[in-house]
Amino acid sequence: MNQEALRTIALTRCSPFALSGLLQLYQRAGSATAVVENYADIRSILPDASQHLIDGLQAMPSALARAEEEAAYCEEKGIEVLTFNADNYPQRMRECVDAPLLLYYKGTANLNARRTINIIGTRHCTTYGQELIRVFTRELKALCPDVLIFSGLAYGVDIYAHREALTNQLDTVGVLAHGLDTLYPRSHYDTARQMTRQGGLLTEYTTRTQPKAQNFVQRNRIVAGCSDATVLVESASKGGGLITCSIARSYARDVFAFPGTIGAPYSEGCNNLIRDNNAGLITSANDFVKAMGWDEDVKLAKAQRKGIERSLFPELSADEQTIVGVLKRNNDLQLNLLSAQTGLPISQLTALLFELEMKGIVRTMAGGSYHLLG
Repeated sequence: MNQEALRTIALTRCSPFALSGLLQLYQRAGSATAVVENYADIRSILPDASQHLIDGLQAMPSALARAEEEAAYCEEKGIEVLTFNADNYPQRMRECVDAPLLLYYKGTANLNARRTINIIGTRHCTTYGQELIRVFTRELKALCPDVLIFSGLAYGVDIYAHREALTNQLDTVGVLAHGLDTLYPRSHYDTARQMTRQGGLLTEYTTRTQPKAQNFVQRNRIVAGCSDATVLVESASKGGGLITCSIARSYARDVFAFPGTIGAPYSEGCNNLIRDNNAGLITSANDFVKAMGWDEDVKLAKAQRKGIERSLFPELSADEQTIVGVLKRNNDLQLNLLSAQTGLPISQLTALLFELEMKGIVRTMAGGSYHLLG
């Protein structure tokens, strides 16, 4: 393990201060190494450092020794240490003001996948909630086969979401409230083990960290921060799922909720969010994909996967055939050049090119040129 990662572990071990303060210090210094090298005179880096911060950093020598132990464990167990500035650190999380300086990760999923969501809710998931998760996940797989699903590996909605993702061959990541040397609840061990091969397990906590109540609230910000959108399936009027929704909104992320029967105790939280305009109402994966603006990409991908026979193009209009003919002679043309060579006005040409994209015949390239496929 490199020295920067080792020192980042140490920094998180001697920091009983606010996460935002730790992140501010790290960003001001530019690296954990700079902080460690100046921990005895931290005001040389952060002139307005609090006495609380200064006192906490005095534990640096023992924290470095503990970091060596943690690094050895991670290397033995194949755990990745994702430091804040590393390429494989979740970019979406990095944008958040209270992002952790490092994350411990065991898994195969790309945490910076093109599309990421979380599915959360009550630990008392009803039959109605289970069916919502089952259908939503199955439909989502058909519409967005590359989506990555986060949740908290807890009882109820979380574990049903993870298991349905696995069933539908979607990568799924569980965010833990403790270190990767244990698992809570233990009954989810088999699912967690499967997730390390089809998704992963993620935490900001070192080994020997107990799953205390405050850790679960703290980890909710990672569930929210790593995701483009939060989907609340079922929730009572108060609960951890609502906390995650609130955090997601504070990060300017999209929040959606499934409605439930009026008076149903585990739909009350969802219904209240929708009523107060704090969540978008969805009843299906199709609703969700449309609300996220992912539907056009999905349609295009489907069309391209059909493998249209491009040598015949019997379904093309005369104008579409003209465009194809020009691109056969001179591929990768900008819109203005295509207009000049086809004799079609740009307004009409734009609409025709969109149709050709939907049919999987052309593709927009970087810089706005159009490429004939096949």
